[in-house]
Amino acid sequence: MQFIPVRLPFIASAFLFCMGMPIQSPAQTTHAAAFYVPPSPLPVREHGKVIRSRRLTDAAALPSAARNLLVMYHSTSEDGKDVAVTGTIAIPAGDPPPGGWPVTTWTHGTTGIAPLCAPSLDTPNGPEHQFLGMHEVVMDDYVKRGYVVVATDYEGLGPPGLHPFLQGASEAHGALDIIRAAREIDPRIGARYVAIGHSQGGQADLFTAALGPAYVPELKLLGNVALAPASHIAATLQAMMQASTPSYALGYAMYVLESFASNHPGIELNKILTKQALDHLPETLHACITATVSKGYWATAIPKNQFLPEADLTSALKVAAENEPNELKIGVPTLVAQGTADDTVMPAWTDNVVGSLCKSGTPLEYIVQHGATHETVLTSSTAQMKAWVDARFEGKTTESNCSALPSAAAPGK
Repeated sequence: MQFIPVRLPFIASAFLFCMGMPIQSPAQTTHAAAFYVPPSPLPVREHGKVIRSRRLTDAAALPSAARNLLVMYHSTSEDGKDVAVTGTIAIPAGDPPPGGWPVTTWTHGTTGIAPLCAPSLDTPNGPEHQFLGMHEVVMDDYVKRGYVVVATDYEGLGPPGLHPFLQGASEAHGALDIIRAAREIDPRIGARYVAIGHSQGGQADLFTAALGPAYVPELKLLGNVALAPASHIAATLQAMMQASTPSYALGYAMYVLESFASNHPGIELNKILTKQALDHLPETLHACITATVSKGYWATAIPKNQFLPEADLTSALKVAAENEPNELKIGVPTLVAQGTADDTVMPAWTDNVVGSLCKSGTPLEYIVQHGATHETVLTSSTAQMKAWVDARFEGKTTESNCSALPSAAAPGK
């Protein structure tokens, strides 16, 4: 997603690489229940195995579910390490069909980079409840229609640790491993699944579809739906180095740099950012995305003044390129939806992503939602998305419009 004016997800960590040295993040136990603190040391188990689970009754619980569960499970980090990740499981009422309940794995849009920004921690007065509430309405409709809905928080959101923001493998692993965890908890849950995501979650969804068949081979991926998927990360970083007026995108750019530096030692933030910028980076660990981009230093700072004159983004841009969805190889039916009035994920960029995926052979259908914004694409696409997902589980063939793609950037052409 483009980091221009509004949403994206990140997270707080036990330490942050700012000066080429670890910086301690805020204490996490003050806002997260003991549930979110993983065992130490983490027991060695296969990815997708359950660490613990309990009933969920807060705002993240979907009203149509017969059972809502909060789960902590083993997953795999971007660099291949075993990590504890949390998320939610919503199980529908009634008996499962032959073969088990169908599954949708939901990948969420940006909420923040602090542990308190995990969607499973949502409350009616939570910092991102308005945004998450829109997601929850969409997810609840699937539960109402007999689907199990699993939703990862992503690595680092909830439990201690730095969220690998827009790092596709980590996001995808969390979305796939929670399916395994759900099936361990309730064996009546089926092995067939569709991935659905919005914004950052749209990028995560595309990585989920690309990596899923090899990462969890016992599961059957039937398709994926990406709504306004995040992309063009490098372009955003480069734009911020030149921007002379305050921009929402600056906060997002800082999230990207913090995330990339945390697990790529070649990226040293003290060689990219000014001392003033480095001094204010810890502020991103104390709030969720809405507050970060609308209040305080990052809401008013001049972007280009945060970068050293000799800043070298070569290593960061390389990591950004590795996490773009354009070059993914996706072998299952894919539905992408983009609003023409989206000023967060730019329509031209999604046009570009879709064109690239089509060229690589992805069986893709592209829907352009006229007049839809970044948020309203969720609701404007609902009917088509539901029919498309149902058709995948019914075994119907899918139609691709790659030979005559519409354009969200130039809808009249």
